[in-house]
Amino acid sequence: MFPAKIAEFIDRNLPATEYYLNEEMKKHTTFKTGGPADILILPYTISDLQKLMHFLVQAQIPYIIIGHGSNLLVGDKGVREPVIKLEKNLSNCAVAGEVIEAEAGALIMDVAKLAQKQALTGLEFACGIPGTVGGAVFMNAGAYGGEIKDVLEEVLVLTTGGNLQTRTVSELNLGYRTSVIQKNGDLIVKAKFRLQKGDQAAIQNRMNELTRKREANQPLNFPSAGSIFKRPAGHYTGQLIQEASLKGYKIGGAQVSDKHAGFIVNTGNATSSDIINLIRHIQAEVKKRFHVQLETEVRMIGEF
Repeated sequence: MFPAKIAEFIDRNLPATEYYLNEEMKKHTTFKTGGPADILILPYTISDLQKLMHFLVQAQIPYIIIGHGSNLLVGDKGVREPVIKLEKNLSNCAVAGEVIEAEAGALIMDVAKLAQKQALTGLEFACGIPGTVGGAVFMNAGAYGGEIKDVLEEVLVLTTGGNLQTRTVSELNLGYRTSVIQKNGDLIVKAKFRLQKGDQAAIQNRMNELTRKREANQPLNFPSAGSIFKRPAGHYTGQLIQEASLKGYKIGGAQVSDKHAGFIVNTGNATSSDIINLIRHIQAEVKKRFHVQLETEVRMIGEF
């Protein structure tokens, strides 16, 4: 959708910003599937991002924001809207006392490692979450009893009107895998985490413990997007899928993990269509057997 017009704007006004035409999205998702984006853009600075967003809004060009692609499924036919990836460049972090401020493109696990080095506790749960800070806030990521909302103080967002504004955590309506950001069009550019002083060795020990649990229980040797479904009230997703006799079930190259039934993995040659069809089959079987509707956690973009 207008890739030449966008490329021309970037060439003239944002010389440090990178972009790629007809970029295969399988290179930008942890599922390793997805067709080409007409244009993929990596803004170099927050100022570049602000200028780019102003241009797109003024030109009435819809766009899609992604981070590391760890909770993302891209259609096999690709993406016509410009895809703006916040990861490679917008990843600066700064520590001030018990506060860490990180740009949206920083990996949340790297922020957790930085916290450990500074003897700051509170982010240990995030040591194995593969997404970016922006993505983690966007979906209120969590693991092993911790959630982003527990340590987030405020975020800096770029509004649809092109203004930078600060939002406190109380304004974000953070819930289970949800936030107001998913609805209001704000774009997260920075997040501020308030942590607590702790014992550096104890923090590292906790991170090591969680890493061992993750390695023991999750299929880290295959491409995946983590947990595919949200946990329904009163149930455990993996248990429901396993009791529906779907553990190991395959459609094409997509498989319900033999290690953890809450994961779908790409065994090597899966398409996004394989994954979508497997998701629908799981939902239908679980609904039929247990009268529980599984809701997907993974975000889906592009043309399927």
